[in-house]
Amino acid sequence: MTELDRRPGAPPANGPGTTNLADILERVLDKGIVIAGDIKIDLLDIELLTIRLRLFVSSVETARKAGIDWWETDPALSSRAMDSELRAENRELRDRVAALESADGNGNGNGNGSTHSARSKDTAGT
Repeated sequence: MTELDRRPGAPPANGPGTTNLADILERVLDKGIVIAGDIKIDLLDIELLTIRLRLFVSSVETARKAGIDWWETDPALSSRAMDSELRAENRELRDRVAALESADGNGNGNGNGSTHSARSKDTAGT
């Protein structure tokens, strides 16, 4: 039978072996971790404010496996998403101009006798 070290500040004898921060971080990113919490502020039994916090920490691969990929479609985070959003907005504006020109009756949207195609190719490549 071995004698246990019972000094204050001594590591527990039956605790895990040496685990460094890199090992812990690798496990968290590999498996993912969810942290959830609610903050409620009440005054005299009247709810004034509720804040719900949800945090999902994982690697990109683990997040994709969980069906999370919002960073790929957020224009603030992805240049491809921003380009796609600009193309969609451009297409919508061209459709609106075409509708206005056709509602004009003679296809003349500028009033000076010359017509411009609302479907002409733009410089963004749509």
